[in-house]
Amino acid sequence: MAGPLTPAETGRLAAAVLERVEELVVGKRSVLEQVLMGILADGHVLLEDFPGLAKTLIARSFAQVTGLGFARVQFTPDLMPSDITGSSVFDPRRAEFDFRPGPVFTSLLLGDEINRATPKTQAALLEAMQERQVTVEGTTHRLERPFVVLATQNPIEYEGTYPLPEAQLDRFLLRVTVGYPSVDDEVAMLGRRIDRRVEQVVLAPVIDAAQLVAMQDSLESVHVADVVRRYVVEVVAATRHRDRLQVGASPRGSLAVLGASRARAVLAGRDYVTPDDVKAVAVPALAHRVSLRPDLWVRGVRPEQVIAECLDLVPAPAPPDPMGPRPLASSGPDPATPVAESAR
Repeated sequence: MAGPLTPAETGRLAAAVLERVEELVVGKRSVLEQVLMGILADGHVLLEDFPGLAKTLIARSFAQVTGLGFARVQFTPDLMPSDITGSSVFDPRRAEFDFRPGPVFTSLLLGDEINRATPKTQAALLEAMQERQVTVEGTTHRLERPFVVLATQNPIEYEGTYPLPEAQLDRFLLRVTVGYPSVDDEVAMLGRRIDRRVEQVVLAPVIDAAQLVAMQDSLESVHVADVVRRYVVEVVAATRHRDRLQVGASPRGSLAVLGASRARAVLAGRDYVTPDDVKAVAVPALAHRVSLRPDLWVRGVRPEQVIAECLDLVPAPAPPDPMGPRPLASSGPDPATPVAESAR
């Protein structure tokens, strides 16, 4: 079992994980950082975009690099809840029922195209994602740490998809949009494919499951000043008073912003959170937790726009006193520098 880690050590291991994943996933540094933030914060991540944009590749790459047990579920309209959680099977020789664990009993579960299954099947993950346990026929089965769900979904306007239930969306720490690569990045991707001469590549692990748990635990040592905590709550509370929203973010949204902000601080080389960390994670941590008024949804307004408006409306506090919690010993980036640029 790995021993305790400092935020500095976690930051160095996280940088190595990102570097290894980038050997296969080209031009998506910001997306990869957000996924790793979710994993470090012991949360689940929803990857959303059109087919063919490397969502599944990203999930599989993180499983390989972190050395986690991996299972993949392809969500389809005929998928049953027991296909995910497992079921009891009668053994006639012993005249007893045996529990056969489903794919949810793993460390990293890839729920591929999760919104192609019916809401009943999607909801089968709720207990596992929130309580880290599965109850089948009255018996509760615990899920061991680490347990991370990386789910992919196509936009709900895409044919053959179902919207995720609000309760399940709220269980995802972050929702990340992948987006199309730039022309240069796509050209580089083709060049790497030609150079390696094979379609599939297996990435060597950088860490193991025990080290990942220690990295997750080290985030508890990342300092969050009182003014930054209040700023988090004020941003989340602002979503509850916007006329453009039917439903604002719950206190679980505040916890999500807190966890993701701590993870971003570690990736940026600090052991304390700044208001810029909160701003950087607010949209992926909150946009999927709010509901637009129907008329705005029809007009093409996005929840991300409303979260950005809330960030503009709530004054940010001054950065924490540099004479307080000190930056990590390594020469990390300036607190105001976006991670995606400073980590390059």
